Amino acid sequence: MKKLLNVLKWIAFLFLGIAVFVGILAWYLHTDISKERKTRLQDSEHYVDGAFVNEERQAENELGMDFLEEQFFGQQQREPEGSVPVTPIDASDLQNSPRPGLRSTWLGHASVLVEIDGYRILTDPVLSQRVSPFQFIGPKRTHKAPLELEQLTGIDAVVISHNHYDHLDEATVRHLATQGTKFFVPLGVGQYLEDWDIPATQVVEMDWWQSASIGELTIVATPNRHYSSRGLLDNKATHWSSWVISGGAHKVFYSGDSGYSKLFAQIGKRLGPFDLNIIKVGAYGPGQSWSDIHMTPEEAVQVHLDVGGKRMLPVHWMTFNLALHDWDEPIDRALKAATDKKVEILTPTIGEVVEADQPHVNIKWWRDVD
Repeated sequence: MKKLLNVLKWIAFLFLGIAVFVGILAWYLHTDISKERKTRLQDSEHYVDGAFVNEERQAENELGMDFLEEQFFGQQQREPEGSVPVTPIDASDLQNSPRPGLRSTWLGHASVLVEIDGYRILTDPVLSQRVSPFQFIGPKRTHKAPLELEQLTGIDAVVISHNHYDHLDEATVRHLATQGTKFFVPLGVGQYLEDWDIPATQVVEMDWWQSASIGELTIVATPNRHYSSRGLLDNKATHWSSWVISGGAHKVFYSGDSGYSKLFAQIGKRLGPFDLNIIKVGAYGPGQSWSDIHMTPEEAVQVHLDVGGKRMLPVHWMTFNLALHDWDEPIDRALKAATDKKVEILTPTIGEVVEADQPHVNIKWWRDVD
């Protein structure tokens, strides 16, 4: 009986320790939305009962035994075993004004450097080694970045799609803020930047269909279908969005992280077509709860057709291990779907510059990695 009591005591201590750890973690990751900012959130038609909602139904999380078994024992090759080719970016080029025209450079994951009509814009820039609240644990980059964070200069503006760690990177944001870069973010996300001491004059918070400008560029926050969370207690506390960037001669659409949505056709009707569509194709999984917030490569190609555009740049694959599929499956499926639907798709290497107004030769470089 005494041994049983000792065992129960240690079990109780274990659970108490876990509870204390979870409590400390929840406190550490928690961000309080200010009263002033929360008042503005409540004015949004997409903010219901203290949380943002999608226009289409979103299934409940399907975290069952089948998912857990696949997560920990699945046989997919989720990371490349060989070296991913990376084209280094010459940092000195960023110290000069961008040339006229439109060009894009994929930095990995959802981070794209867009030079559009004399301005430099970054989508969801993440140059940290891990997408996690801690740099000693969490999904790690599978390839080098095409330039170091301290080399990243000359950026006029950043568009952030939502607050997940693989899209909102504190280190990168802090670095760019010291250079005067302006940040366009969905409603509520400005709270994080405020907590990181980013001047309010450099932050523009926007609801869907609202527009703002930087110089001669017009930036519009457009709808998509996702969710937000950065801690343990803030599910859907801040908004998410896709983005439209319009210059004097060119227009770019960025999907952000999203499930397929009828709203993309509305974007195309109101603001399209575009010279370049940057669309996520990776990090999807089984079950309706995945499908509602992470589109498949085939759906991504359909989004390109829905919004209308000349070229599609597939992103959000390979850089971080975030889903239950082979690392190169998204690009193979996207390429096939694009070929079937006669969509011009781009498959540059990391760091390769693609000129929008010039022919581009695709190379299936990922086939030679493993």
